[in-house]
Amino acid sequence: MMNLKDFSDFSAVKNLLSECMWPDEERVNAEATKYLKEESRELYGSFIKNELVGLIGIKHGSFGEVELKHIAIHQEYRGKGLGRKLVHEYIRVNNIVKMKAETDCNAEGFYKKLGFKIMSLGEKYPGVERFECTFSGEND
Repeated sequence: MMNLKDFSDFSAVKNLLSECMWPDEERVNAEATKYLKEESRELYGSFIKNELVGLIGIKHGSFGEVELKHIAIHQEYRGKGLGRKLVHEYIRVNNIVKMKAETDCNAEGFYKKLGFKIMSLGEKYPGVERFECTFSGEND
């Protein structure tokens, strides 16, 4: 896992970031800028043959607690365990005691497989049910 704040090809980062959010160029640029400028945010990537194939964006909360803001895997590499590896490696390396994420029904199953507890937030946006996903050592 590499800190993407130091990665020279930030256009590749923005392209991959756009795959996990509404692909509006202005919004993608705003999120990318937050990762570069805000101390509370981290952006890490995974590479295969020198190609950026996955990323996770983290926002720090209180000690040992983080919010997983973004996770994106290049379409060609989805379903191969790369997302699971990124999340679990980040938790392990950084001694995370609690990780939260918010998602829609498309990714709810992914978080459930990783051991996150899932709670419906209801229809947060018109016609879109959102879910809060929480991982902690107590999820057993």
